Amino acid sequence: MEDIFLAGELFEDVQMQNIFPDGKTFVDCIPRSSLSIIQKKFEKQKIEPGFDLASFVHENFILPKTYSTNKRANMPIAAHIEILWNELTRQPEKGNNSLIQLPFPYIVPGGRFREIFYWDSYFTMLGLQVSGRSQMIQNMVDNFSFLIEQFGYIPNGNRSYFLGRSQPPFYASMVKLLREEQSGFDDGREKVLVRYLPQLVKEYNFWMKGNKQLNSENNTLHRVVLMPDGSILNHYSDEWETPRPESFKEDIELATKVEDKENLYKNLRAACESGWDFSSRWYKQNGEFSSIHTTEIIPVDLNCLLYDLEQTIAEGYDLKNDKNHFEKYSIAANMRKQAINQYCWNEDESFYFDHDYVEEKQKQSLTLAGAFPLLFKIATEGQAKAVAQTLEKHFLSAGGLQTTTVTTGQQWDAPNGWAPLQYIAVKGLLNYGHNNLAKTIVERWMALNEKVFKTSGKMLEKYNVKNMQLESGGGEYPTQDGFGWTNGVYSKFHQMLNSKSFN
Repeated sequence: MEDIFLAGELFEDVQMQNIFPDGKTFVDCIPRSSLSIIQKKFEKQKIEPGFDLASFVHENFILPKTYSTNKRANMPIAAHIEILWNELTRQPEKGNNSLIQLPFPYIVPGGRFREIFYWDSYFTMLGLQVSGRSQMIQNMVDNFSFLIEQFGYIPNGNRSYFLGRSQPPFYASMVKLLREEQSGFDDGREKVLVRYLPQLVKEYNFWMKGNKQLNSENNTLHRVVLMPDGSILNHYSDEWETPRPESFKEDIELATKVEDKENLYKNLRAACESGWDFSSRWYKQNGEFSSIHTTEIIPVDLNCLLYDLEQTIAEGYDLKNDKNHFEKYSIAANMRKQAINQYCWNEDESFYFDHDYVEEKQKQSLTLAGAFPLLFKIATEGQAKAVAQTLEKHFLSAGGLQTTTVTTGQQWDAPNGWAPLQYIAVKGLLNYGHNNLAKTIVERWMALNEKVFKTSGKMLEKYNVKNMQLESGGGEYPTQDGFGWTNGVYSKFHQMLNSKSFN
C-alpha cells in the first residue's frame, strides 16, 4: 500500500491547485508505478516549460472507479432499495492504493464514499435485516472484527488516510443486531456476544486508553477525561495533528485564521471521528468555524454509546459465567450513566447537552445528540418526557427532525436532517412510550424521502427538513446519493409502521 498523501510537494500541489474538484479523489487514486519513481519524474518535469500538472497526474495515476446508482422513480422505494443493496455491494479487492483490504463483501454508503464507513454501517444493516440479508450482516460484523484485530479499533473507514481515528462506536449495536438473526452458530444465537466478546473488549480498551494514568493534574489523555467527581468520561480525538489528506486544501485555508494550526487540525479530525463533520456543536465561538474545539467537549452521544458497550460486554461475561468481569463492566456502566446525567442533563432547559470539560460547564447548543440517552434508557421517565417536549418544540419540522436549531452552512446543522438521528430519536421515544411523537417523526421523514425520490429517483445522504421544496446543503461536498443509511432507516421505519410499532 502506497499512500499518496505522503508524496510531498506533488500531493500538496495537486490538492491546492484543485486538479480534482473533490480532494478525496486524488487520495483514492492508484499509482501506475511506485510513488518514489513518480516523485522523481515530477521533480524533473515540473521545471520544464509547459509542464501541465493535470496531465502529469492522469499519466501517472489511475483514477478511482466512479459508481452511480440508477434512478428508478417509476418503481416503489422498497423495490428500488432492494436493487440498491446489490449496487452498493463491494467485493474484497487488492490494490496499490489507500484502500484497506477487507476479507468479506460489504456495503458502501454511495456516491463519493467508495469504502465502508463505521457508524454508517449500523444503519445500513437495519435495512439489510429488513431485506433478510443475514449473510451480509454477518460479513460486515466480521469485517469490523477483522479491523479491530488488525488495528485495535475500527477506523473511520477502510482507507489508510482514516487511520488515527474511529467513529461513533456502534460495533456493540451491530453485534446485537446479528444476535437477532438466525446466524447459524452451532452454539446458538444467544452466544453471539461470547463469540465477539474479545473484539468488544478490544474496542473498549481503545476508547479507554490512558484511563489508569489520569490524575487531578493531568486529567485527560487520548480520549479519556477524569471529571471533578472522579468519574471518567470520553471525548473524540485523532492521533494526528496534520491537515486531513482528503480535505487538505480546506484545512490549510481554514488554518490561516488561527495561530495554533496543529490544534486546529486535531480538532477537525476529532470532529470527523464524531461523524458530525461539521457542526456548530463543536464551535467555541458562535458562528466561527476556526474556533472548533472538539477535543475539549464531552459528547453526550459518545458516552451513551460507551455506556451501551460496557453493558454489552458485561452481558457477554455474564453468559460466560465470569462474575468478576461482569461486575467490573456493570459498575463501569452504572458510573457512566450517573456521570452522563450529572454533567450533561440540564433541568432548566429540559434536555441533554454536551459538556465542555476545560471550561467545566455545559455547551449551549441544542442538538439531536440529546436524544441518545433515551435510546439507551439512561434518562428517567421525567427526563424522557422533557426531552420529548423539547424535540417537539425545537426540532420537529415539516420533514422530520432538524439536527440542531441553528443554520450555519455546516451540513450537521439546521435545516438538514439525517436518517441515523431520526432513527435514534424515534427508538428513544418509543422506549418511554412517546409513541405519537415517534410516529409523527417517522411519517414526516418517510414522506420527505418519498417526495424527493418521486422527483429525483434517488435516496439521498441528507435532507432539508425545514423547507421540503429545497435540497439539503452545506459541507465540503455536494449531497450524495445511494445512500446506505437512508435506505436502511427508511426500510426499518416502513417495517415498524406495518408492524404497528406505534400503537
